[in-house]
Amino acid sequence: MTAEYSAHHLQVLEGLEAVRKRPGMYIGSNGSPGLMHCLWEIIDNAVDEAVDGNGDRIVIILHADGSVEVHDRGRGIPVDVEPRTGLSGVEVVFTKLHAGGKFGGGSYAASGGLHGVGASVVNALSERLDVEVDRGGKTYAMSFHRGEPGNFKDSGEKRPDAPFSPFEDKSELRIAGKAARGVTGTRVRYWADRQIFTKDAAFQLTDLETRARQTAFLVPGLEIVIKDERGEEPNEKSYRYDGGIAEFVEYLATDAPVTDTWRIQGEGSFKETVPVLQADGHMIATEVERVCAVDIALRWGTGYDTTFRSFVNIIATPKGGTHQQGFEQELLKVLRTQVEQNARRLKVGNDKLEKDDILAGLTAVLTVNVPEPQFEGQTKEILGTPAVRQIVAQVVRKELGERFSSTKRDDKSQATQLLDKIVAEMKARVSARAHKETQRRKNALESSTLPTKLVDCRTNEVDRSELFIVEGDSALGTAKNARNSEFQALLPIRGKILNVQKASVGDMLNNTECASIIQVIGAGSGRSFDISAARYGKVILMSDADVDGAHIRTLLLTLFFRYMRPLIEDGRVYAAVPPLHRVIVINPGSKPNETIYTYSEQEMHALLAKLRKSGKRWHEPIQRYKGLGEMDAEQLANTTMDRGGRLLRRVRMEDAEAAGRVFELLMGNEVAPRREFIIDSSDRLSREAIDA
Repeated sequence: MTAEYSAHHLQVLEGLEAVRKRPGMYIGSNGSPGLMHCLWEIIDNAVDEAVDGNGDRIVIILHADGSVEVHDRGRGIPVDVEPRTGLSGVEVVFTKLHAGGKFGGGSYAASGGLHGVGASVVNALSERLDVEVDRGGKTYAMSFHRGEPGNFKDSGEKRPDAPFSPFEDKSELRIAGKAARGVTGTRVRYWADRQIFTKDAAFQLTDLETRARQTAFLVPGLEIVIKDERGEEPNEKSYRYDGGIAEFVEYLATDAPVTDTWRIQGEGSFKETVPVLQADGHMIATEVERVCAVDIALRWGTGYDTTFRSFVNIIATPKGGTHQQGFEQELLKVLRTQVEQNARRLKVGNDKLEKDDILAGLTAVLTVNVPEPQFEGQTKEILGTPAVRQIVAQVVRKELGERFSSTKRDDKSQATQLLDKIVAEMKARVSARAHKETQRRKNALESSTLPTKLVDCRTNEVDRSELFIVEGDSALGTAKNARNSEFQALLPIRGKILNVQKASVGDMLNNTECASIIQVIGAGSGRSFDISAARYGKVILMSDADVDGAHIRTLLLTLFFRYMRPLIEDGRVYAAVPPLHRVIVINPGSKPNETIYTYSEQEMHALLAKLRKSGKRWHEPIQRYKGLGEMDAEQLANTTMDRGGRLLRRVRMEDAEAAGRVFELLMGNEVAPRREFIIDSSDRLSREAIDA
């Protein structure tokens, strides 16, 4: 290959042309995530105004025509002429890359919009963008077509395909009307360019609501309204939380509390050398002093899951960074010191706390505000400013130290409960590790530690094997004869197991039934759970089709949800659906009678009506199964265990946070919310459905 390569082959992309040529460099993708990224840019600019104390309401409208509109009550984009370019402030913001009020440091103390790619990128990737600014008693307006300013000739409703004429000599920021006295703000509406974005790219309402809720928590007093006009029935949701991140923690936490929500606040300063733009246009390296403000809300609960959210200047840092490192390192140091000081009471021995022990059951929100933060990587998901680590650590050390040394009764009680919890987590981790090392096995012959009541299967192939957890010894006896011993194992449990939503980890491990289930599955529990070590491909809960059976199934699901959740997430937990009725249809002559099983009262009555209509008779009385033990082996195999004819209900977990809240409501320690739920839901219950 001898192709010529010289300077005239180089291509220089000017202004917004580069954005349209390589959109992925700026917004990541041209699908739905990229479309949402553009919307975040406009919203973040509005949020920055609110954070700076200008405006307390943002409205986001998803229009039926595919456009989106964002209103804020900020100061409004500057409308006067920017001296270097000779353009209005509005045109500079929407047409010039790396232009805005967040670079000099005079307009915003700590900006979230500074982390993004800017409104100009959104403009470049929009087929049409309209901006209106209320400022100084007037409403100013400007329109753009794929980043180029000009005028659309609208007839009625605004449309992106309306005739467009770009400005020729000089651009014009037109006065569209009058604004009420003292009213300021900005309205941006844009239509994403379908030449850039894929056909299936769409605004994700769920993501938008999650982000709006999160922002409302982070900016106390800010109301964010989302109006979705795309469906047949427009809907509107509003988010406002005056409690800030303390209220955010309460929302995120799903388990019963061990401590109240603690608030840790403080700040520190550091110096760094950065290039500063001088009046003559030159950049000079200058040492500047920065102030980093730290705000943390945290609480521990009875669970073992960790929910942690970290933010820099209101923008999420899902992959952490120096602020998270400083928080976790100092938290571990402080709690290790407290455990060492109380070692005799806690009976710690020679074991030492690890990070996972203190993070178990922790729900925390960490926010830092720092001017011009440094980030690692293009996506800005990891804070890299080194000095922030030490500042966060100092704040945590001081505030937590005061909390643990407090003489107040509530503080002392919560500190004691917290130390008991994390030491229990440490002991559970140590015992689980030892248990895991001694009980691993590939087949039944390799281990003598499995419960004697386990009726195991012969196969070593995990994908084929099934573990039936059956209710009671009577059902076990029938199930032994009904199962396929090649791949179906049976484990009986005695009645209603421990409600692990209320119990501690230690109580759960000491409970015979819970320990047997965890031991038989063989993958550990809680944080040490390893789904690759599970001995069975399916776990099937087989309980009676009555109220008690439903309660037992709920208790078992609570155990799996709290301590073996990956099994549910992987779709490997099922509930057997045994029939309620056995109807024997009488056939005339020598033709054998037909057996039909039904699974609800409604289904049985529908069947009888159908038989009556066709003139068929059936044996009376109709058999009503009160329990699995009433079936013989053939009936149990045909209806519940045989793969060819059984009905299984897969347990799914689409929303872990919502599921956690439901488990805590129905199975947790707080009685009052459960009573309210029962009273409020009583009208859904049919008296005829009660099995009594």
